[in-house]
Amino acid sequence: MTHASNTPSVPNAKTRVLHRSSVATPPRAVRGEGIYIFDENGKSYLDACGGAAVSCLGHSDADVRAAMHAQIDQIAYAHSGFFSSDAMEELADDLIAHAPDGMDKVYFVSGGSEATEAALKMARQYYLEIGQPDRKYVIARRQSYHGNTLGALSVGGNMWRRQQFEPLLITATHIAPVYQYRDQRNGETDAEYGLRVANELETAILELGAQNVAAFVAEPVVGATSGAVAPVPGYFKRVREICDQYGVLLILDEVMCGMGRTGTLHAIEQEGISGDIQTIAKGLGAGYQPIGAVLVSKKINDAIANGSGFFQHGHTYQGHATACAAALATQRAIRERDLLSNVVKQGENLADGLRAKLGQHPFVGDIRGRGLFRGVELVANRETKDPFDPTMKINAKVKKAAFARGLMAYPMGGTIDGVRGDHVLFAPAFIVTEDDVAKIVDLFAAALDDVFAAEGLA
Repeated sequence: MTHASNTPSVPNAKTRVLHRSSVATPPRAVRGEGIYIFDENGKSYLDACGGAAVSCLGHSDADVRAAMHAQIDQIAYAHSGFFSSDAMEELADDLIAHAPDGMDKVYFVSGGSEATEAALKMARQYYLEIGQPDRKYVIARRQSYHGNTLGALSVGGNMWRRQQFEPLLITATHIAPVYQYRDQRNGETDAEYGLRVANELETAILELGAQNVAAFVAEPVVGATSGAVAPVPGYFKRVREICDQYGVLLILDEVMCGMGRTGTLHAIEQEGISGDIQTIAKGLGAGYQPIGAVLVSKKINDAIANGSGFFQHGHTYQGHATACAAALATQRAIRERDLLSNVVKQGENLADGLRAKLGQHPFVGDIRGRGLFRGVELVANRETKDPFDPTMKINAKVKKAAFARGLMAYPMGGTIDGVRGDHVLFAPAFIVTEDDVAKIVDLFAAALDDVFAAEGLA
């Protein structure tokens, strides 16, 4: 199985950087303009994945750059143990004003993995504050991804990323994901399927002992590990009911799928519920500065505020003033330019284009997702849904072929169980046009042709 780090690269280049791959060095990005990145040789790459669903405004937004310059002219950074800043306070106000129901405070970090770590610690501390110290277990889902730090890896269900670090991980319980393409039974309605997999949460809680369970962690729309897998209607409402029944916190991971990526500012809005804790990152600051955040419900904040009075956690760069200024400008741009409408419109264009071009492709099994968050699952046999042999490394070859054609896509392997399966994720900037979308589809289809011709499967 391969990982998204298999970026096409320049072999034997001299570098002092420990890159993701030690056998080759990636080309150097020297300029960004809109949805394109240019390397040192002047070659352009259409960024159809936002790097990793990050660059939602493209690579040269004038308003965000101006906001960063203005902040740096005032003060670039002040440690949050001593000071707050206008940028941090204004961003927090903005986020809560547009947050799901019940959210009351914001805890800033530098990225998604840090957000997950903070959320897990916050959940644990909440139960200590309210006098339930036995609650320590976390339940999550197979084929999920919540970050690369040890706590985040522990609750994540990405087997490839977890495998070599297993001895260092905390114990977590994993239940079934919502994976309709493969797991919905013949004759089973969407509602029945959603109820069946949601009820696995209740079973797991009872097996662990409800008094021992702290939280359930889930991505509203699963990103990197499975490729834009959305829930069936009713699934998260049942999950919310179960969590409430047993006093378990619901932690929603919107690091990749949130901040407008699926067509609403928060992906969970489309499910009609709220979490107790919610993590966000990536599209929060559009990549202009590293930033993430944890949205904290009133009940969590009140327990801490009325108990010990402080959250026992912290990072050097949390609430970084320049990062907060960039994120605030990003969020204002999304609203003021009505970019979520474009996410919905161009997301449908992307889905329609992929289906028109590849819907009957012999090696395309499923095209799925919401908004500008779309996944294509590749299969060896459309009828049986059999995956390719993992040793073929189809996903890595697709990434290389697309990159050679000037297209950045986000493929991964292990889609089914951590070993078998290949998918490609698309997450272009919210500013894409209909012509951009058509070009993405054409370049991707050509890249698939390149790969399968080389494999003798054309």
